[in-house]
Amino acid sequence: MTEVTEHSLYSREILRLATSLPHQDKLADPCGSATCRAPICGSEMTADVTLDQSGRISGLAIRAHACALGQASAALLREKAVGLNRAEILSAHDSLEQALCSNAKSPSWAELEPFLAARDHMARHGAILLPYTSVLAAIENATL
Repeated sequence: MTEVTEHSLYSREILRLATSLPHQDKLADPCGSATCRAPICGSEMTADVTLDQSGRISGLAIRAHACALGQASAALLREKAVGLNRAEILSAHDSLEQALCSNAKSPSWAELEPFLAARDHMARHGAILLPYTSVLAAIENATL
């Protein structure tokens, strides 16, 4: 059996996050929903959001059909997103994307550091970024 190390693709932190994502997570009355797919790996995520009057996320649910990296990324975003607006989610997405594509960059959220083990696994980048794409699309589809 392969030992899971702190620097492995599927570290203990990634696996912990992946298993923390609620199964069939869904909001009863979302303001907006969206389903997005990562074309390379086929991962799929559906995000439901509720927004307050200022456009900040007040509720978020994410249903993930993805690898452990995608599930972990969704779980982390779900933990951090309440209170954030579209611009802040987009900034986190862009920061993570740049960090995955550049050895010189670090993501804006320290909690995203475990995902940098996937830098050399470009086929996994789509699954890691998919929760952000789904939430951004759900915000775009929202009606207040």
